[in-house]
Amino acid sequence: MPQHLRQLLEAALGAEAVLAYRPDLARYLSDETGDTGTPPALILRPRDTMDVSDALRLCHDAGQRVVVQGGRTGLAGGACPQPGEIVLSLERLTDLEEPDPLTASIVAGAGVPLQRLQERAEAAGLFFGVDLGARGTATLGGMIATNAGGIRVLRYGMMRAQVLGVEAVLADGTVLDGMVGLVKDNSGYDLKQLFIGSEGTLGVVTRARLALHPAPREATLAFCAVDTLAQAQALLVHLRGSLGASLSAFEAIWGPLYDAMAERFGNAPLATGAGLYLLIEAQAFAEGDAARFEEAMAAAYEAGHCADVILSQSLNEVLALWGVRENCSEFVYTLANSVGHDVSLPLARLETFLTATEAAIRAIDPAARIFPFGHLGDGNLHYIVDTTEPAAVSQTVFRLSAQNGGAISAEHGLGLKKAAHLPLVRDAGQIATMRALKAALDPQGILNMGRILAVPKAADGPGAGNGAI
Repeated sequence: MPQHLRQLLEAALGAEAVLAYRPDLARYLSDETGDTGTPPALILRPRDTMDVSDALRLCHDAGQRVVVQGGRTGLAGGACPQPGEIVLSLERLTDLEEPDPLTASIVAGAGVPLQRLQERAEAAGLFFGVDLGARGTATLGGMIATNAGGIRVLRYGMMRAQVLGVEAVLADGTVLDGMVGLVKDNSGYDLKQLFIGSEGTLGVVTRARLALHPAPREATLAFCAVDTLAQAQALLVHLRGSLGASLSAFEAIWGPLYDAMAERFGNAPLATGAGLYLLIEAQAFAEGDAARFEEAMAAAYEAGHCADVILSQSLNEVLALWGVRENCSEFVYTLANSVGHDVSLPLARLETFLTATEAAIRAIDPAARIFPFGHLGDGNLHYIVDTTEPAAVSQTVFRLSAQNGGAISAEHGLGLKKAAHLPLVRDAGQIATMRALKAALDPQGILNMGRILAVPKAADGPGAGNGAI
């Protein structure tokens, strides 16, 4: 990095916002993958949008690459600094307005943690549609940049469906103010869509106007065991027909993972040994909704769609049952050689994918342990494998997902870890179009290079940076 850039950044942002790397700042090197990036020369901590604009303008003019960071809860390595990059952390952009009841929306800074937004909405009698296990540390800017999903996509959709407007800063410092958030506005291109799910490669989201929803009166959970995936899918069809929009979550834990968690944690509401276990949530908005859910589950049991069922009777039971689902991630982190995959499959192809993938993995590593779980209602599967052959296993999982019409990333982004696999699911024309967008909005190549679009081997042009102070 040019010698004078630090002085220019300190003059623009203030010396307290420009930190030279030191060992006590190691948190800026990694995300939830556990991978450790290269220590950056500088860590920038802007206070507001204009600080972000100034920082990017100066970096753009100097050809200095930056990696944008939020809560660093990602699982694709996108926040890990690479050689020659400095860190642009949005953790200080924490302004959060009061909800607007007329438009059912709220304006939040990119650094606001999800849980803080949820609590602000709840206090106003409203509800935010996206929820994640990392709600306490995941920030809204990162969730927008990765188009996060979570447990209630079945009812509310991905993060994209919650975004009414964004304020974003381009690589050269240009500020795009799209915060009006009109429900109907066909006045040209919908530019906010460029930044949702683009993982910080096209611009930096600094604020957003987000949709809120009526708060449910209560949520009721069912935890049930089924023998086969076909039974689980028949139950999903039954509940969609019986409950409509009240059905808000349909989560699955396959038997091997449930059995292993029961042994490790002792938290097993139902007996082990079933093919898979389902956690189903219905939100009650009107009198009788909760009773309707109970009736639908009773009918499903009578029809043979499930073998055993528990229905929550209190808030404590709701939390305890969700705790079983959240134990999945905790268990995965205890495995010595786990490799995770965040894939999405057409529901009709899920059984074919599971059968073919397990057979292929067994051929690679007969001792591998396979632990699927995930959001069965929308086809998003977290396919965890404990294996000594992670590279070959991952290539197999991604290849078979693509062959079955699926995606190699459902809700965590591509980041650095999966960028090289993009050609499995996007053809040459699509990738060329992505590269054209990147070149148009970030001609110096300073923003999150190598995320989504792998850097060509011979790339050493503008924006390569040398990392020197």
